[in-house]
Amino acid sequence: MTEIKLETTEAAPLPPELESAFREAYEIGSAVTGTGRVADYIPELAKADRRAFGIAMLDGQGRSLCLGDAETRFSIQSVCKVIILAVSLKAKGQRETFSHVMMEPSGDAFDSILKLDTRSNRPFNPLINAGAIQLVSTLVEDFSFEQLMDEARTLCMDERICLNEAVYRSEFESGNRNRAIAYLLKSKGVLQGDPEKTADLYFKLCSLSVTAKSLAALGLVIANGGVDPFRGEQLIAREHVRILKSLMFTCGLYDYSGKFGVRVGVPAKSGVGGGLLCAARGPMGIGLYGPALDEFGNSVAGVTAMEHLSRQLNLHVFDY
Repeated sequence: MTEIKLETTEAAPLPPELESAFREAYEIGSAVTGTGRVADYIPELAKADRRAFGIAMLDGQGRSLCLGDAETRFSIQSVCKVIILAVSLKAKGQRETFSHVMMEPSGDAFDSILKLDTRSNRPFNPLINAGAIQLVSTLVEDFSFEQLMDEARTLCMDERICLNEAVYRSEFESGNRNRAIAYLLKSKGVLQGDPEKTADLYFKLCSLSVTAKSLAALGLVIANGGVDPFRGEQLIAREHVRILKSLMFTCGLYDYSGKFGVRVGVPAKSGVGGGLLCAARGPMGIGLYGPALDEFGNSVAGVTAMEHLSRQLNLHVFDY
């Protein structure tokens, strides 16, 4: 098991009960990593250590905490959909963005095309593959990959975010289902850009290299009303933060979103690279990394740890 690594700022020490809750969550999460499986449909992701697990926390007072593999680099995968949505809202506005996608939970797997082909021409929400691909198609002619990567670096307060070339190549070579989604959307007259260019940009965004600390920083920005609390800069408009948090709460963990909402009650977004982004009250950002996944594509250790943290720290949005 990975040795616990703990970091806190000397100027703002963590309250003992907060530190204790995170240590317990780390141990509880670590104990269940063996029950999950790493994603193997993207060959490069199959190389991840399923026993790896890390938690990072950052709050508005500058207090931070890192446990386990919190600084291990991994590919952001579907957590990038939050960034894609934030960029779309900023560049296109709410009305234009949601003329291309809906706001409803799909109740299906993240890469499902069933309802897209039978019930609606528009993807159900921007946090499933079809929805993110659709939004990328509206951005592909206006933004380069480098510009979108810079947006990710700013929102995650991490200048070391870069393209994981090996993951990108693996995505490119094995991503036929996502290409099929792009072409299906194009056949319906919905996709705005070229399907191949759109899919390629989507693959690159999913292949951004982040850490649990990166996700904790992004979670803090969202939890803090879109403001970077350390520089005082409004990175995401407040009205857009409300949209992000609402969709993360209702759609962020695919067809496990309902149970996560009841059991954890924190706006969150998962990715099959093992990342879990959480924007908690406080404000507090929590990032988790555990590549062993459950049947829905969510980190087994991450979800388990968040259930414990929610109970211990009363993080549920409906707690009093």
